[in-house]
Amino acid sequence: STFTAEGSISTHTKAGRADLDSTVLTVYGHQAGAKVGFNPRKKGRPSYLPLLCVEGQTRDCWEASYHPGNTHVTTVTLPLLERALAKIPPGVQSVRLRADSAFYDHKIVEWLEAHKVRYAIVAALTPRLQRRVAAARYHAAGGRVAIAEFRYHPIGWPGPRRFIAIRRPIPEEPSWQLSLFRLGQYVYQVIVTDLELTPLHPWRFYNDRAEAELVIRELKEAYALGKIPSRRWEANEAYFHLVVFAYNLLNWFRRLCVPPPLQRWSLRTLRNQLLLVPGELVRPQGNPTLKLPENFPHQHAFWATLKQLERLRL
Repeated sequence: STFTAEGSISTHTKAGRADLDSTVLTVYGHQAGAKVGFNPRKKGRPSYLPLLCVEGQTRDCWEASYHPGNTHVTTVTLPLLERALAKIPPGVQSVRLRADSAFYDHKIVEWLEAHKVRYAIVAALTPRLQRRVAAARYHAAGGRVAIAEFRYHPIGWPGPRRFIAIRRPIPEEPSWQLSLFRLGQYVYQVIVTDLELTPLHPWRFYNDRAEAELVIRELKEAYALGKIPSRRWEANEAYFHLVVFAYNLLNWFRRLCVPPPLQRWSLRTLRNQLLLVPGELVRPQGNPTLKLPENFPHQHAFWATLKQLERLRL
């Protein structure tokens, strides 16, 4: 059986932002289901592949799944998206999806279009697409950025789609994301999209997907996502979903109970600054009272959080 404990999209917004991302969890023993696949840091080592769909505004983990390391994400993305879309409440009128080049596949694009999900996905820069990008006509878009758009029909796709190319001078220390395609003194990034926006805005929309990467980093650092507790596949998969559930619980706690200035705090900061506080239970005139240290800097936030918890109705 499948154990899932992921969250639902927030009901306070009329437009959802779905961010797809995956990561590699390297294993060092003989864990069931671990396979050798794409592993840029530990080449040749077996791994697991978690796949996550994160709501881009609230950072809730909307849906998640766990796979052997040799799984190609395009083969497991559509079932995950189907489960995610099934959670959309009636008030949400549209969903916009962002994803990196691992999800650049015509089956995913066709599925998104059929379900009226707008998208901005980084294109895999094949030699044929590179030639088209190099021949495009670019226009200045502010700063040192130039941008072009064109219709392009990838091989194997049922028809042409809208592509947007961004050209920038090669930085002195380029990141690996920007070094996908270099030509002369420029580095290029290409996005396939059906967003009806001027060319610069789909690129800006895509760049905001860093929230998904931050969620994965927090899951690894604060929630021990990278820990592989067992040699059994079922136990490791259950552990993964419990980690995601714990992350969502804390995310809901921050958003629903913690005062706004503290809502961006990480689990570690919340634990150290708000929860792990020495206190004393005293009984003046027989009334049990929790007494906090006078020099505790977040007393107001602590009591405000408790009051909000008392008022909270799910």
